[in-house]
Amino acid sequence: MRHKVRGRKLSRERDNRRLLLRNLVVSLVDKERINTTQAKAKELRSLAERVITYGKKGTVHHRRLAYKVLQNRDLVKKVFDELAPRYETREGGYTRVLKNGFRKGDCAPMAIIEFVEAIEKLEKKEKNIKTKDIAK
Repeated sequence: MRHKVRGRKLSRERDNRRLLLRNLVVSLVDKERINTTQAKAKELRSLAERVITYGKKGTVHHRRLAYKVLQNRDLVKKVFDELAPRYETREGGYTRVLKNGFRKGDCAPMAIIEFVEAIEKLEKKEKNIKTKDIAK
């Protein structure tokens, strides 16, 4: 029985699992929306939300903690300057996991994980593109 056992193993050893999750967080912060398996998305959610919380706190110590996960100064800057101010009033729940069918090869359940405010940002861009096309 797995009572009170946190986290998923994802069929990997500890070091490989940490690197996988770190790479997923880097991709999520960079693109703000990624497509992966459901298990990976659900496991990624906690780490991504932790990084955003570091950004909201905004101290040098939290910058270093975020850098420890992201390993990229540009992404740390993005978290602290762009992403964290978006969620100033929100007390958690910065990401959303949407089920996305099954993968063709092995029928693994897929999911899209994205930042909650990213949808509104993308919709604004699409509206701007449509209005430009209409104006032409």
